Amino acid sequence: MTPSTKKRARAQRRTLYSKPVRLTPLATTQGYAPVNGLKMYYEIHGRGEPLILIHGGAGTTQMFVPIFSALSERRQVIAVELQAHGHTADIDRPLRYELLADDIAALVKHLKLGKVDLMGYSLGGGVALRTAIQHPDLVRKLVIISATFKRNGWYPEVLAAMAMGAEAAEAMKQTPMYKAYANAAPRVQDWPVLMRKESEMLKLDYDWSEEVAKLKMPVMLIVGDADSVRTAHAVEFFEQLGGGKRDAGWDGSGMTQNRLAILPGTTHFTISSSPAMVSAAKAFLDEAPR
Repeated sequence: MTPSTKKRARAQRRTLYSKPVRLTPLATTQGYAPVNGLKMYYEIHGRGEPLILIHGGAGTTQMFVPIFSALSERRQVIAVELQAHGHTADIDRPLRYELLADDIAALVKHLKLGKVDLMGYSLGGGVALRTAIQHPDLVRKLVIISATFKRNGWYPEVLAAMAMGAEAAEAMKQTPMYKAYANAAPRVQDWPVLMRKESEMLKLDYDWSEEVAKLKMPVMLIVGDADSVRTAHAVEFFEQLGGGKRDAGWDGSGMTQNRLAILPGTTHFTISSSPAMVSAAKAFLDEAPR
């Protein structure tokens, strides 16, 4: 590498990681964790038992601004941004649920958090699920919001939208997701790359039925009754975890450790900031082990 090339490389790195970080309200700290070749952005809200919070597709930590205060009342909420999302720059690697899950596990170890609760929304719910499958020793409880354990759990029109790819990048610039991305991303021009990589991942078929059935930690599923996730799939997901098999009895002794909440009047786009979602998740996280 010539001196001039080295100089350009240093300048590029300075540009990549010197963009001002816009902290979400009430965040006590923020940072970048070196994990698996990434500099993964995270921010911490509150104190207490650690709860990792994972955003949805093309999202950032900003999507959780309405619920940070409620979630962090008695918890240390660590909100992250996945590869190519928000402050976390992309690297030369595809987006895959399995790889993103390994990133979450590496972050937990880097921050020396021990066992954590995991809560993920949409794509982040899939990442949280894969983290629990691949790294069960790191997960105390798991909350999955509007996500599936197999690809056909999404409605057909949702699957069609997921396949649009980079050609949708320009139209998506009119959305709040792009505005949040543009405010945070070290390279705003990489927006079409994120759209392409995310679409490539979401086109891949998956079915984690067998692995889901083996999960030992308590799991809560939360969906809306007008969600992008098929209601029947949410029930199937719950049954795969051992729930919904029998009446719990007058004393509740037949109840499993897992929970299912279907929120009325709630869509895929309102559930991530829904007070009812937060209330259900907090009750589950606070519940004593059975």
